[in-house]
Amino acid sequence: MSAPPPPGPHRPQDPQGPYPQGQYGDPQGPHAAPGPYPYQPWGQGYSPYNRPAPVNGVAVASLVLGILCLLPAAGLVLGLIALGQIRRNGERGRSMAVTGVVLSSLGLALWVAALASGALLDVWSGFRDAAGDKGSAYSLTKGQCFDSPSGSLGGVTYDVDKVPCDRQHDAEVFAAFKLTGGVGYPGDGKVTEAADARCYALRYDYAMDAWAVPQDVDVYFLTPTRQSWRLGDREVTCLFGNTHEKAGLKGSLRNDGRTLDADQVAYLKAVNVENAAMDGQPVDSPDDDLRGSREWAAQMSGALTEEAAKLRDHPWPAGAKKPVAKVVAQVEAVQREWARAAAADDANSYYDSYDRAMVLSNPDTAVTARKALGLATTPPSSEDRDSGGGGGGSGSALEV
Repeated sequence: MSAPPPPGPHRPQDPQGPYPQGQYGDPQGPHAAPGPYPYQPWGQGYSPYNRPAPVNGVAVASLVLGILCLLPAAGLVLGLIALGQIRRNGERGRSMAVTGVVLSSLGLALWVAALASGALLDVWSGFRDAAGDKGSAYSLTKGQCFDSPSGSLGGVTYDVDKVPCDRQHDAEVFAAFKLTGGVGYPGDGKVTEAADARCYALRYDYAMDAWAVPQDVDVYFLTPTRQSWRLGDREVTCLFGNTHEKAGLKGSLRNDGRTLDADQVAYLKAVNVENAAMDGQPVDSPDDDLRGSREWAAQMSGALTEEAAKLRDHPWPAGAKKPVAKVVAQVEAVQREWARAAAADDANSYYDSYDRAMVLSNPDTAVTARKALGLATTPPSSEDRDSGGGGGGSGSALEV
Protein backbone atom coordinates (compact mmCIF):
# COMPACT_ATOMS: atom_id res chain seq x y z
CA MET A 1 0.00 0.00 0.00
CA SER A 2 1.28 3.35 -0.34
CA ALA A 3 0.69 6.96 0.02
CA PRO A 4 -2.05 8.80 -1.87
CA PRO A 5 -1.60 12.01 -3.84
CA PRO A 6 -0.28 15.01 -1.95
CA PRO A 7 -2.95 16.58 0.27
CA GLY A 8 -4.71 19.68 -1.01
CA PRO A 9 -4.91 23.02 0.73
CA HIS A 10 -6.52 23.16 4.12
CA ARG A 11 -10.15 23.98 3.91
CA PRO A 12 -11.96 26.38 6.20
CA GLN A 13 -14.13 25.18 9.00
CA ASP A 14 -16.65 27.98 8.54
CA PRO A 15 -20.10 26.54 9.25
CA GLN A 16 -21.31 28.18 6.02
CA GLY A 17 -18.33 27.07 3.97
CA PRO A 18 -17.18 23.72 2.58
CA TYR A 19 -16.16 20.79 4.69
CA PRO A 20 -13.23 18.40 4.02
CA GLN A 21 -13.62 15.50 1.58
CA GLY A 22 -15.93 17.39 -0.71
CA GLN A 23 -18.80 17.51 1.76
CA TYR A 24 -20.50 20.72 2.40
CA GLY A 25 -23.11 21.86 4.84
CA ASP A 26 -26.33 23.85 4.58
CA PRO A 27 -25.38 27.14 2.83
CA GLN A 28 -28.35 29.06 4.16
CA GLY A 29 -27.42 32.12 6.16
CA PRO A 30 -29.32 33.75 9.05
CA HIS A 31 -32.94 34.62 8.54
CA ALA A 32 -33.58 38.13 7.27
CA ALA A 33 -35.14 40.68 9.61
CA PRO A 34 -38.93 40.81 9.32
CA GLY A 35 -40.55 43.62 7.44
CA PRO A 36 -39.80 45.50 4.24
CA TYR A 37 -37.78 48.25 5.86
CA PRO A 38 -34.07 48.79 5.21
CA TYR A 39 -33.58 49.49 8.92
CA GLN A 40 -35.19 47.93 11.93
CA PRO A 41 -37.59 50.16 13.91
CA TRP A 42 -36.68 51.27 17.36
CA GLY A 43 -37.29 48.67 20.01
CA GLN A 44 -38.38 49.02 23.56
CA GLY A 45 -36.32 51.70 25.21
CA TYR A 46 -35.53 54.91 23.42
CA SER A 47 -32.50 54.98 21.07
CA PRO A 48 -31.63 58.07 19.02
CA TYR A 49 -30.09 56.07 16.13
CA ASN A 50 -31.43 53.37 13.83
CA ARG A 51 -29.59 50.03 13.95
CA PRO A 52 -27.95 48.89 10.67
CA ALA A 53 -29.46 45.99 8.71
CA PRO A 54 -27.78 42.58 9.18
CA VAL A 55 -25.28 41.20 6.69
CA ASN A 56 -26.68 38.50 4.42
CA GLY A 57 -25.09 35.19 5.41
CA VAL A 58 -25.54 33.63 1.97
CA ALA A 59 -23.48 36.49 0.50
CA VAL A 60 -20.69 35.68 2.96
CA ALA A 61 -20.77 32.01 1.97
CA SER A 62 -20.64 32.95 -1.72
CA LEU A 63 -17.63 35.18 -1.15
CA VAL A 64 -15.77 32.45 0.79
CA LEU A 65 -16.40 29.85 -1.92
CA GLY A 66 -15.42 32.32 -4.61
CA ILE A 67 -12.11 33.14 -2.94
CA LEU A 68 -11.21 29.48 -2.29
CA CYS A 69 -12.46 28.17 -5.67
CA LEU A 70 -13.33 24.88 -3.94
CA LEU A 71 -16.95 24.63 -5.12
CA PRO A 72 -17.29 27.34 -7.78
CA ALA A 73 -20.71 26.20 -8.97
CA ALA A 74 -22.08 26.39 -5.42
CA GLY A 75 -20.46 29.80 -4.93
CA LEU A 76 -22.10 31.11 -8.10
CA VAL A 77 -25.55 29.83 -7.13
CA LEU A 78 -25.26 31.17 -3.59
CA GLY A 79 -24.19 34.56 -4.88
CA LEU A 80 -27.26 34.83 -7.10
CA ILE A 81 -29.53 33.72 -4.26
CA ALA A 82 -27.92 36.30 -1.96
CA LEU A 83 -28.55 39.14 -4.46
CA GLY A 84 -32.23 38.21 -4.60
CA GLN A 85 -32.54 38.07 -0.80
CA ILE A 86 -30.77 41.43 -0.42
CA ARG A 87 -33.15 43.10 -2.85
CA ARG A 88 -36.19 41.73 -1.01
CA ASN A 89 -35.05 42.16 2.57
CA GLY A 90 -32.78 45.18 2.46
CA GLU A 91 -29.84 43.33 4.01
CA ARG A 92 -26.24 44.36 3.55
CA GLY A 93 -23.66 42.31 1.60
CA ARG A 94 -24.40 43.13 -2.03
CA SER A 95 -20.73 43.78 -2.82
CA MET A 96 -19.73 40.47 -1.23
CA ALA A 97 -22.37 38.61 -3.24
CA VAL A 98 -21.25 40.27 -6.50
CA THR A 99 -17.59 39.47 -5.74
CA GLY A 100 -18.54 35.87 -4.93
CA VAL A 101 -20.40 35.54 -8.24
CA VAL A 102 -17.48 36.94 -10.23
CA LEU A 103 -14.81 34.82 -8.51
CA SER A 104 -16.95 31.68 -8.65
CA SER A 105 -17.56 32.22 -12.36
CA LEU A 106 -13.82 32.49 -12.96
CA GLY A 107 -13.21 29.41 -10.81
CA LEU A 108 -15.87 27.45 -12.67
CA ALA A 109 -14.25 28.37 -15.99
CA LEU A 110 -10.86 27.16 -14.71
CA TRP A 111 -12.37 23.86 -13.52
CA VAL A 112 -13.99 23.30 -16.91
CA ALA A 113 -10.67 24.00 -18.65
CA ALA A 114 -8.83 21.62 -16.33
CA LEU A 115 -11.37 18.87 -16.86
CA ALA A 116 -11.15 19.36 -20.60
CA SER A 117 -7.35 18.95 -20.47
CA GLY A 118 -7.63 15.82 -18.31
CA ALA A 119 -5.41 17.22 -15.55
CA LEU A 120 -7.99 16.97 -12.77
CA LEU A 121 -9.14 13.60 -14.03
CA ASP A 122 -5.60 12.23 -13.80
CA VAL A 123 -5.15 13.46 -10.24
CA TRP A 124 -8.51 12.15 -9.09
CA SER A 125 -8.00 8.80 -10.81
CA GLY A 126 -4.66 8.32 -9.07
CA PHE A 127 -6.15 9.18 -5.69
CA ARG A 128 -9.24 7.03 -6.22
CA ASP A 129 -7.32 4.01 -7.53
CA ALA A 130 -4.75 4.21 -4.77
CA ALA A 131 -7.39 4.38 -2.05
CA GLY A 132 -9.24 1.51 -3.70
CA ASP A 133 -6.16 -0.71 -3.78
CA LYS A 134 -6.08 -0.57 -7.59
CA GLY A 135 -3.27 1.92 -8.20
CA SER A 136 0.27 0.75 -8.87
CA ALA A 137 1.53 1.90 -5.48
CA TYR A 138 -1.18 -0.02 -3.64
CA SER A 139 -0.83 -3.18 -5.70
CA LEU A 140 2.85 -3.70 -4.87
CA THR A 141 3.55 -7.20 -3.65
CA LYS A 142 6.45 -8.98 -1.98
CA GLY A 143 9.40 -9.40 -4.33
CA GLN A 144 8.50 -6.58 -6.73
CA CYS A 145 10.86 -3.73 -7.58
CA PHE A 146 9.91 -0.20 -8.61
CA ASP A 147 11.06 3.32 -9.37
CA SER A 148 9.70 6.35 -7.58
CA PRO A 149 8.55 9.13 -9.95
CA SER A 150 10.64 11.61 -7.96
CA GLY A 151 13.63 9.30 -7.62
CA SER A 152 13.34 9.62 -3.85
CA LEU A 153 11.98 7.31 -1.16
CA GLY A 154 10.98 10.26 1.00
CA GLY A 155 7.92 12.47 0.92
CA VAL A 156 4.47 11.57 -0.42
CA THR A 157 3.61 9.55 -3.49
CA TYR A 158 0.54 7.81 -4.88
CA ASP A 159 2.06 6.14 -7.91
CA VAL A 160 5.21 4.17 -8.72
CA ASP A 161 6.65 2.51 -11.82
CA LYS A 162 7.17 -1.24 -11.48
CA VAL A 163 10.38 -2.50 -13.08
CA PRO A 164 12.18 -5.86 -13.27
CA CYS A 165 14.50 -6.41 -10.31
CA ASP A 166 17.41 -7.33 -12.60
CA ARG A 167 17.61 -3.73 -13.84
CA GLN A 168 18.36 -0.57 -11.91
CA HIS A 169 15.56 0.35 -9.51
CA ASP A 170 14.85 2.55 -6.50
CA ALA A 171 13.36 -0.01 -4.12
CA GLU A 172 12.39 -3.66 -3.59
CA VAL A 173 9.33 -4.75 -1.61
CA PHE A 174 10.10 -7.36 1.03
CA ALA A 175 6.93 -7.36 3.17
CA ALA A 176 3.54 -5.75 3.74
CA PHE A 177 1.15 -5.69 6.68
CA LYS A 178 -1.95 -3.85 7.84
CA LEU A 179 -2.15 -1.49 10.78
CA THR A 180 -4.98 -1.85 13.24
CA GLY A 181 -7.05 1.13 14.28
CA GLY A 182 -10.42 2.77 14.18
CA VAL A 183 -11.73 5.58 12.03
CA GLY A 184 -9.47 8.21 13.58
CA TYR A 185 -5.97 8.59 12.13
CA PRO A 186 -3.44 7.70 14.88
CA GLY A 187 -0.98 10.38 13.75
CA ASP A 188 2.18 10.42 11.64
CA GLY A 189 4.42 9.62 14.61
CA LYS A 190 2.58 6.47 15.67
CA VAL A 191 2.22 5.22 12.10
CA THR A 192 5.94 5.69 11.45
CA GLU A 193 6.90 4.07 14.76
CA ALA A 194 4.78 0.99 14.01
CA ALA A 195 6.09 0.73 10.45
CA ASP A 196 9.71 1.10 11.55
CA ALA A 197 9.54 -1.59 14.23
CA ARG A 198 7.63 -4.14 12.16
CA CYS A 199 9.53 -3.66 8.89
CA TYR A 200 12.93 -4.05 10.55
CA ALA A 201 11.74 -7.31 12.11
CA LEU A 202 10.25 -8.63 8.86
CA ARG A 203 13.38 -8.07 6.79
CA TYR A 204 14.90 -11.33 8.06
CA ASP A 205 12.07 -13.36 6.52
CA TYR A 206 12.97 -12.05 3.05
CA ALA A 207 16.72 -11.40 3.23
CA MET A 208 17.66 -14.15 5.68
CA ASP A 209 21.39 -13.74 5.14
CA ALA A 210 21.94 -10.22 6.44
CA TRP A 211 25.63 -10.45 5.51
CA ALA A 212 24.57 -10.65 1.86
CA VAL A 213 22.74 -7.30 2.05
CA PRO A 214 25.00 -4.42 0.90
CA GLN A 215 26.08 -1.97 3.57
CA ASP A 216 24.48 0.99 1.77
CA VAL A 217 21.03 -0.62 1.86
CA ASP A 218 18.49 0.23 4.54
CA VAL A 219 14.82 -0.28 5.33
CA TYR A 220 12.17 2.14 4.07
CA PHE A 221 8.37 1.95 4.01
CA LEU A 222 5.22 3.30 2.40
CA THR A 223 2.52 4.19 4.93
CA PRO A 224 -1.04 5.52 4.94
CA THR A 225 -1.57 9.27 5.06
CA ARG A 226 -4.27 11.07 6.98
CA GLN A 227 -6.29 11.38 3.76
CA SER A 228 -5.99 7.75 2.65
CA TRP A 229 -6.76 6.53 6.18
CA ARG A 230 -10.24 8.07 5.87
CA LEU A 231 -10.78 5.88 2.81
CA GLY A 232 -9.88 2.67 4.64
CA ASP A 233 -6.16 2.51 3.84
CA ARG A 234 -4.25 0.63 6.57
CA GLU A 235 -1.40 -1.04 4.67
CA VAL A 236 2.31 -0.55 5.27
CA THR A 237 4.69 -1.69 2.51
CA CYS A 238 8.25 -2.49 3.64
CA LEU A 239 11.08 -1.74 1.22
CA PHE A 240 14.80 -2.08 0.73
CA GLY A 241 16.40 1.05 -0.71
CA ASN A 242 19.83 2.58 -1.11
CA THR A 243 20.90 5.10 1.52
CA HIS A 244 22.44 7.11 -1.33
CA GLU A 245 19.29 8.47 -2.96
CA LYS A 246 20.41 8.41 -6.61
CA ALA A 247 22.44 5.19 -6.42
CA GLY A 248 19.48 2.78 -6.47
CA LEU A 249 19.67 -1.01 -6.43
CA LYS A 250 20.34 -3.67 -9.03
CA GLY A 251 19.38 -7.28 -8.64
CA SER A 252 17.07 -8.81 -6.05
CA LEU A 253 18.11 -8.90 -2.40
CA ARG A 254 15.87 -11.89 -1.75
CA ASN A 255 17.53 -14.88 -0.09
CA ASP A 256 15.14 -17.23 1.68
CA GLY A 257 13.76 -20.74 1.40
CA ARG A 258 13.15 -20.20 -2.32
CA THR A 259 16.84 -19.64 -3.05
CA LEU A 260 18.66 -21.36 -0.15
CA ASP A 261 19.06 -25.03 0.79
CA ALA A 262 17.80 -26.55 4.06
CA ASP A 263 21.15 -26.30 5.89
CA GLN A 264 21.60 -22.65 4.94
CA VAL A 265 18.06 -21.85 6.10
CA ALA A 266 18.62 -23.68 9.42
CA TYR A 267 21.82 -21.75 10.12
CA LEU A 268 20.30 -18.36 9.24
CA LYS A 269 17.15 -19.00 11.27
CA ALA A 270 19.34 -19.66 14.29
CA VAL A 271 21.56 -16.59 13.98
CA ASN A 272 18.65 -14.32 13.13
CA VAL A 273 17.16 -14.97 16.57
CA GLU A 274 20.17 -13.05 17.87
CA ASN A 275 19.83 -10.39 15.18
CA ALA A 276 16.20 -9.76 16.04
CA ALA A 277 17.08 -9.35 19.72
CA MET A 278 19.86 -6.93 18.81
CA ASP A 279 17.26 -4.66 17.17
CA GLY A 280 15.71 -4.17 20.60
CA GLN A 281 18.68 -2.22 21.97
CA PRO A 282 17.33 0.64 24.11
CA VAL A 283 17.91 4.23 23.07
CA ASP A 284 19.16 5.34 26.50
CA SER A 285 22.54 4.26 27.81
CA PRO A 286 22.97 2.15 30.98
CA ASP A 287 23.97 5.36 32.79
CA ASP A 288 20.54 6.82 32.07
CA ASP A 289 18.42 3.66 32.09
CA LEU A 290 20.14 0.73 33.77
CA ARG A 291 16.88 -1.16 34.14
CA GLY A 292 16.12 -0.94 30.42
CA SER A 293 19.64 -2.04 29.52
CA ARG A 294 19.44 -4.99 31.89
CA GLU A 295 16.13 -6.06 30.39
CA TRP A 296 17.65 -5.93 26.93
CA ALA A 297 20.67 -7.91 28.13
CA ALA A 298 18.29 -10.58 29.43
CA GLN A 299 16.62 -10.71 26.01
CA MET A 300 20.03 -11.09 24.36
CA SER A 301 20.94 -13.87 26.78
CA GLY A 302 17.71 -15.72 26.00
CA ALA A 303 18.16 -15.25 22.24
CA LEU A 304 21.69 -16.63 22.34
CA THR A 305 20.53 -19.63 24.38
CA GLU A 306 17.91 -20.33 21.71
CA GLU A 307 20.45 -19.81 18.92
CA ALA A 308 22.90 -22.29 20.46
CA ALA A 309 20.15 -24.90 20.83
CA LYS A 310 19.05 -24.53 17.19
CA LEU A 311 22.62 -24.82 15.93
CA ARG A 312 23.36 -27.80 18.18
CA ASP A 313 20.23 -29.76 17.23
CA HIS A 314 20.44 -29.53 13.43
CA PRO A 315 22.04 -32.45 11.54
CA TRP A 316 24.79 -30.58 9.66
CA PRO A 317 26.61 -32.00 6.65
CA ALA A 318 30.04 -33.49 7.36
CA GLY A 319 32.00 -30.47 6.13
CA ALA A 320 30.07 -28.05 8.36
CA LYS A 321 29.87 -30.01 11.63
CA LYS A 322 33.13 -28.82 13.21
CA PRO A 323 32.86 -25.16 12.09
CA VAL A 324 29.27 -24.94 13.39
CA ALA A 325 30.29 -26.65 16.68
CA LYS A 326 32.86 -23.87 17.19
CA VAL A 327 30.16 -21.29 16.55
CA VAL A 328 28.00 -22.97 19.20
CA ALA A 329 30.82 -22.79 21.76
CA GLN A 330 31.37 -19.12 20.99
CA VAL A 331 27.65 -18.32 21.22
CA GLU A 332 27.48 -19.96 24.64
CA ALA A 333 30.45 -17.90 25.86
CA VAL A 334 28.85 -14.67 24.67
CA GLN A 335 25.54 -15.70 26.24
CA ARG A 336 27.18 -15.98 29.65
CA GLU A 337 28.42 -12.38 29.42
CA TRP A 338 24.96 -11.11 28.48
CA ALA A 339 23.53 -13.00 31.45
CA ARG A 340 26.06 -11.23 33.72
CA ALA A 341 25.07 -7.89 32.17
CA ALA A 342 21.42 -8.65 32.90
CA ALA A 343 22.31 -9.10 36.58
CA ALA A 344 24.65 -6.09 36.84
CA ASP A 345 24.31 -3.99 40.02
CA ASP A 346 25.45 -0.77 38.37
CA ALA A 347 26.35 0.75 35.01
CA ASN A 348 30.07 0.00 35.38
CA SER A 349 29.42 -3.71 35.93
CA TYR A 350 27.07 -3.69 32.97
CA TYR A 351 29.68 -2.11 30.72
CA ASP A 352 32.28 -4.67 31.81
CA SER A 353 30.09 -7.59 30.74
CA TYR A 354 28.93 -5.79 27.60
CA ASP A 355 32.51 -5.11 26.51
CA ARG A 356 33.50 -8.74 27.06
CA ALA A 357 30.52 -9.83 24.96
CA MET A 358 31.68 -7.55 22.14
CA VAL A 359 35.22 -8.92 22.26
CA LEU A 360 33.97 -12.53 22.20
CA SER A 361 31.71 -11.77 19.22
CA ASN A 362 34.56 -12.00 16.75
CA PRO A 363 33.07 -12.88 13.34
CA ASP A 364 36.00 -15.02 12.19
CA THR A 365 34.43 -18.20 13.59
CA ALA A 366 31.17 -17.43 11.78
CA VAL A 367 33.08 -16.83 8.53
CA THR A 368 34.47 -20.37 8.64
CA ALA A 369 31.03 -21.91 9.23
CA ARG A 370 29.46 -19.75 6.55
CA LYS A 371 32.09 -20.75 4.03
CA ALA A 372 31.38 -24.41 4.74
CA LEU A 373 27.66 -23.78 4.16
CA GLY A 374 28.07 -21.65 1.04
CA LEU A 375 26.78 -18.42 2.61
CA ALA A 376 28.12 -14.87 2.39
CA THR A 377 31.47 -14.56 4.14
CA THR A 378 32.03 -10.80 4.31
CA PRO A 379 30.99 -9.57 7.76
CA PRO A 380 29.48 -6.13 8.30
CA SER A 381 31.91 -3.24 8.59
CA SER A 382 33.38 -2.29 11.94
CA GLU A 383 31.23 0.86 11.98
CA ASP A 384 28.09 -1.26 11.83
CA ARG A 385 29.33 -3.60 14.55
CA ASP A 386 29.96 -0.61 16.79
CA SER A 387 26.54 0.88 16.12
CA GLY A 388 24.68 -2.38 16.68
CA GLY A 389 21.78 -1.37 14.48
CA GLY A 390 20.83 0.33 11.26
CA GLY A 391 20.68 -1.02 7.77
CA GLY A 392 20.34 -4.35 6.14
CA GLY A 393 23.76 -5.70 6.98
CA SER A 394 24.26 -4.19 10.37
CA GLY A 395 21.57 -6.28 12.04
CA SER A 396 24.01 -9.21 12.06
CA ALA A 397 26.77 -7.21 13.70
CA LEU A 398 27.15 -9.59 16.63
CA GLU A 399 26.80 -12.88 14.79
CA VAL A 400 29.50 -15.18 16.03
